[in-house]
Amino acid sequence: MIRPILKMGTPSLMQASLPLPSSAFNSPELHALIADMQETMIAAKGAGLAAPQIGENIRVVIFEIKNNPRYPDAEPVPFTVLINPELLPISDEQDDGWEGCLSVPAMRGLVPRLKALRYTGFDAAGQKIDRTVSGWHARVVQHECDHLDGVLYPMRMTDMSQFGFTEVLFPELVGQDDD
Repeated sequence: MIRPILKMGTPSLMQASLPLPSSAFNSPELHALIADMQETMIAAKGAGLAAPQIGENIRVVIFEIKNNPRYPDAEPVPFTVLINPELLPISDEQDDGWEGCLSVPAMRGLVPRLKALRYTGFDAAGQKIDRTVSGWHARVVQHECDHLDGVLYPMRMTDMSQFGFTEVLFPELVGQDDD
């Protein structure tokens, strides 16, 4: 089921999410939530979605990039369900990249992020995930996991002159950015 996506300004988006208890792994309720998240993300042409964006205050994110019109130059990222994630920096090296968010519709901003990191967590069945990633994959993971701590990408920006409407900053994406 496609769920409404909460917008910036909604108080619950600014709250830290609760860990998913191990007893909830592989449950029908969790699988239904993940199915709703995936359907919602695909319908919105998103690269990822965090449970708090659809009003569920738990530490669950999903992400995937493949031929996404909102991010035409992004490298592919496999579909991933990541529960109770932990992000571990590999180094302090950062780079700036343009980000958008389904909870901040029609806007983009230049956001500094770690270039590479290791992330751990669990899949829906409770199996351990442990990946070391860089580039776009690292950026997407950081963006989605920020939602679990009540952080939206504009809060990470260091230069607000690099924040604006997608149609102004990237006119070539007009019609591709449905959020």
